[in-house]
Amino acid sequence: MADNQPQLNDSYYGPAIPAARGRSSNRNNRGRSGCCSLFSFLWKLLVALIVLSGLVILIFYLIVQPRTFKFYVTKAELTQFDYTNSTLHYNMVLNFTARNPNKKLGIYYDKVEAQAFYEGARFANVDVITHVNSFRQDKKSSDPMSGVFSGQQLLMLHSDQVSEFNKDKSVGVYNIKVKLYFTIRFRLGDSISRKYKPKVKCDLTVPLSNNNGTGFTFIRLIPTKCDVEF
Repeated sequence: MADNQPQLNDSYYGPAIPAARGRSSNRNNRGRSGCCSLFSFLWKLLVALIVLSGLVILIFYLIVQPRTFKFYVTKAELTQFDYTNSTLHYNMVLNFTARNPNKKLGIYYDKVEAQAFYEGARFANVDVITHVNSFRQDKKSSDPMSGVFSGQQLLMLHSDQVSEFNKDKSVGVYNIKVKLYFTIRFRLGDSISRKYKPKVKCDLTVPLSNNNGTGFTFIRLIPTKCDVEF
């Protein structure tokens, strides 16, 4: 018996149905959404931490009201300042006063180094405070320091600098700059801060002291406020 069923080709069933991609697309969307949510959370957390840190610093400043220390040259004695054969011979004593204006902060002076300059050239280096005489300064108080600059230093001055020296010598007054390098710490209650290293600059006009044949050396008092830089 002959098979009378019609032969069907592939076109009879119509076009092929593509595989469903919905689940894969949903997974990708959920992945992107999760990354965006994590990024948003981290960004908000960072902003919150910055704001919180700012508030803590602001509250600290409002309560403690930290202020930099004040520094003065209160007395100077210059008994020798001669320049001959490219060598400066000098003898100078400076008295300083450090003032702590803070109501809640004490200051530890761990180290103070002073350098003296004339016409831009350094001629002396002195340790004012070392571990031997370091000290703690109480709140709202003042303490003295002193530096002795004595010796000789090879100083190669240019002709215009020598001319300026001769002018100063004729009037007996010298423009001397002193730079001081501090190592300090602050104390608040029982807490002690890390070390800070401020710089202090003092522009001095120092007259040469003289004896006048009386046996007494006249010391010039020149209270001078110095610039403090943190």
